[in-house]
Amino acid sequence: MTQDMVLPAPREAAAGEPLLEVSGLTKYFPVKGGFPIRRTIGHVQAVDGIDLTVRVGESFGLVGESGCGKSTTGRLITRLLEPTDGTISYRGQDISHASRRELAPIRSEIQMIFQDPYSSLNPRQTVGKIISGPMEINRIEPEGGREKRVRELLEIVGLNPEHYNRFPHEFSGGQRQRIGVARALALEPKLIVADEPVSALDVSIQAQVVNLLQEVQRELDIAFLFIAHDLAVVRHFSQRVAVMYLGKIIEVGDREAIYTRPRHPYTHALLSAVPEVSLTDEPGAAGRERIRLAGDVPSPISPPSGCRFRTRCWKAQDKCAAEEPPLIQISGNREGHLTACHFPEDPTTEARDEDIILDPALAALEEE
Repeated sequence: MTQDMVLPAPREAAAGEPLLEVSGLTKYFPVKGGFPIRRTIGHVQAVDGIDLTVRVGESFGLVGESGCGKSTTGRLITRLLEPTDGTISYRGQDISHASRRELAPIRSEIQMIFQDPYSSLNPRQTVGKIISGPMEINRIEPEGGREKRVRELLEIVGLNPEHYNRFPHEFSGGQRQRIGVARALALEPKLIVADEPVSALDVSIQAQVVNLLQEVQRELDIAFLFIAHDLAVVRHFSQRVAVMYLGKIIEVGDREAIYTRPRHPYTHALLSAVPEVSLTDEPGAAGRERIRLAGDVPSPISPPSGCRFRTRCWKAQDKCAAEEPPLIQISGNREGHLTACHFPEDPTTEARDEDIILDPALAALEEE
């Protein structure tokens, strides 16, 4: 593609069809060293050949430990970072290496909600300026003017339209995140990448923001890539879930399959770490065994050969070191439930759905 070329408008995708398709997506960050001449001595393999699909109007959760590459994946999809390899296809169109000019026709359709509601808003701009900024950049003049549209968006996200002329420091964390949501909605996107949108908020405020995002999704039919490490929040919000470990997706499936019949040992261990609530002081009253993984997460600069989880896995054998397991549907899995493991967990040993304990505020929303 040339620098002067503009991508044509992508075709419309019907409900249930793929909106976003990622194949072999890779991002390596160079590690510099040496003196007096600095040179590349290695690479941080932040994201290493992942595949995922987000359908029209779907909420897709991406979970994993801190540092596994979740946020980098989100920034690659929104093209805030340039991928090292792989393809990103949006509505049937390859945008993997498109320039800023080439991305212009579809940039407004893919928006992002950032993790930190304190640093993601310009403290020198008013709320009105922050939310209307995307409209100004894209030269969009809504009916009735930008100010009217901003006040409508403030009302949609549960803020007072009179907050138009206030500055970010005058708001709480939850209110600031609502401003971030309003900014993401300003251009009427079809896909929102929500990068840990509630991790910096109190539990009660988390519930409000998650509920807000669900209402927005239902009313506007927006697809979400919901990135988080809180399993309870992901379970509440997402229809399908992918589990990520050290730059790789190791299991993906619908919410019920992942949370009640996990096949990958890492997913099983991750779910076992969710805190339980017991009403008695008797030992073992919680009724679920906690799996404690040995050792630390390996360095992404020099990941283990074969299966990357093998250095912490209680089921690892010689084959795990010699051969990387493909992400495929294995025996006993329902359709669409993919696992990357040579020796998966027994599907007859089901986790109990009630073992995934929601925070009280989220549990209240779950009952509604």
